[in-house]
Amino acid sequence: MITLEEKIARTERLLRRLEEDQPYLRARLSALGAEHRESAHAYAERVRVEAEAELQRLQAERAPTLEWTAPQPAD
Repeated sequence: MITLEEKIARTERLLRRLEEDQPYLRARLSALGAEHRESAHAYAERVRVEAEAELQRLQAERAPTLEWTAPQPAD
């Protein structure tokens, strides 16, 4: 089973790779027709949006765990 930290790292890597691939994606799609280009761009955007949502969900899932294990000041 993949740990929460590994899931977060994988999702961050995916987002970073999608960002780095933007110029190359445009070049690869330039040979396609307008309809296919728009479809591919829309798909890439959906993947990015879903990955960002997943990253936020995973980070929110991790946050309560960290709060409970963090040292608390004494009274």
